[in-house]
Amino acid sequence: MTKKTPKTTSKKSKERSEPHARTRAAHAQETAEDYVEAVFDTVQEKGECRVLDLARHFAVSHVTVSRIVGRLKQEGLLETAPYRPITLTAKGNRLAKRSKKRHQIVLEFLLSLGVDQKTAEIDSEGIEHHVSEATLAAMKRHLKTRH
Repeated sequence: MTKKTPKTTSKKSKERSEPHARTRAAHAQETAEDYVEAVFDTVQEKGECRVLDLARHFAVSHVTVSRIVGRLKQEGLLETAPYRPITLTAKGNRLAKRSKKRHQIVLEFLLSLGVDQKTAEIDSEGIEHHVSEATLAAMKRHLKTRH
C-alpha cells in the first residue's frame, strides 16, 4: 500500500494551521522574554543579577538557568562570564522593555475586566507571549476609553 502525500497544501489547511504555527513561534520566544525580563527586574532591584537569582526566580535548577543563559548569550541577548553577574545586551534590554510593556498592558486589561489581581498577574504572564499586535492595540484602546 502506497501512502499518498498531497503535492500542495490547500488554502483551508494553511488557514487552519496558521494559529498553531504562531503559537509555536511564541513558545520559542517565551523563555527568552521571561529571562531578559527577569534579569532586567533583578538588576533594578538588587543592582546585579546572578544565575542563583534566576534559579530562585523561576524555581529551577542552577544547571537549567546556566543552559538557558548560555543560549541567550549566543542569541546576543545576555552577557556573562564565570563568577560575573549576568547583564543585558542592548538587544536584550530592548526585548526586556518590550516584554514588560506587553505584560503591563495585558495585566491592566485583565484588571479592567474585573479579574482579581492574583489571577490577572498569573494569566497575564502567559497571555503576553501569545497576544498579537492587533489584539494588544485593541486592549490599549479599551484601556484608554476607560480612563
